[in-house]
Amino acid sequence: MSLFDWFADRRKNAPAVRASKGPEADEGDGLWSKCAECGLVVYRKDLIANASVCKGCGHHHRIDSRERIRLIADEGSFEPIDADLAPTDPLAFKDRRSYADRLRDTQRATGLRDAVITGLCRLEGMPLALGVMDFRFMGGSMGSVVGEKLTRLVELATARRYPLVIVCASGGARMQEGMLSLMQMAKVSGALQRHRSTELLYLPLLTHPTTGGVTASFAMLGDLILAEPKAMIAFAGRRVIEQTLGEKLPDGFQTAEYLQDHGFVDTIVPRPELRGTLATLLRLHGSVRPALSVAP
Repeated sequence: MSLFDWFADRRKNAPAVRASKGPEADEGDGLWSKCAECGLVVYRKDLIANASVCKGCGHHHRIDSRERIRLIADEGSFEPIDADLAPTDPLAFKDRRSYADRLRDTQRATGLRDAVITGLCRLEGMPLALGVMDFRFMGGSMGSVVGEKLTRLVELATARRYPLVIVCASGGARMQEGMLSLMQMAKVSGALQRHRSTELLYLPLLTHPTTGGVTASFAMLGDLILAEPKAMIAFAGRRVIEQTLGEKLPDGFQTAEYLQDHGFVDTIVPRPELRGTLATLLRLHGSVRPALSVAP
C-alpha cells in the first residue's frame, strides 16, 4: 500500500465530524445569505453593499480578489499588469493527481491564471500599486508566478514612486513547486527592501487566513501592518507549535486581535472602513509623488 492510499484509508475510516458552524461564505439560494457566525439571514445585495460584512455580528465573509479590488480602487481605475503569466509544472509533481491537472481545473473554476492579481490604480485620485491574493486558487498558495508577479509589481512601484498595498490571503508556499516556491520569499522581500530604501510606503493587509511562507516574508515587512478583524495570522499550525513546545497555547493566539496586543499587527481595520483608512494613510505619509515616465 502506498503512503497516499494509507492516508486515504485513514480518512475513510475516521468517524464523521459535523462542523459546528456553516461554510465560511455563501449559504442560501442565491438571493439570501446566512451568516456562518450568528446565523443572520440577509438579502445578498445588502450584504455586498456592506462589503460582505455581517451587520449582526461583524463577521467578515470571505471575498475574492476582484471584489477586493472593487472595494479599494477608484471605479474603472484598475489596470492589471502581467495578467498573462501562468504557472507551469517544473517538477512534474504528482500525488493522487498531477499538479498540471490541479492547475487546469482551478483555472477553469476560478477564471484566474494564478493566486494573485496585480496592477496599478487610483485611490481617491491618488496613485497606488495594488496586489491582491485570492484564496480560491489553491488556497492562495505562493508559487513561482505569485512571487514573480508581486516582485514585478514592487519594482514598478519603486520605479514610479508609488505607494504599495498587498492584500494577503494564503496558506503559504505551494508545495507542488518545492524549493522554487520557497525562493519567492527572498525574491519579493528583496524587492520590498529596495522599495523601502527609496522611502516609499508599503502597507500589507492581512486577511483570513494569512499563514506559512507568506507570513514569514512580505506579509510582515510593511511600514504599517493592517489586518481584518478575527483574521487567522500564523506561520505554523497550532498543533505543530504545541507539539514542538510541549505546552498548551492560549485561545485565540493566532488571531489578528492577539497579534495586535503583542505588537505584530499595527491596527485592525474593519472592511467597510478600509478604503478611507488607506486613503488617510497615503495622505499622512506624503505618498502622492510625481510618477516617473517608466513603461510597465
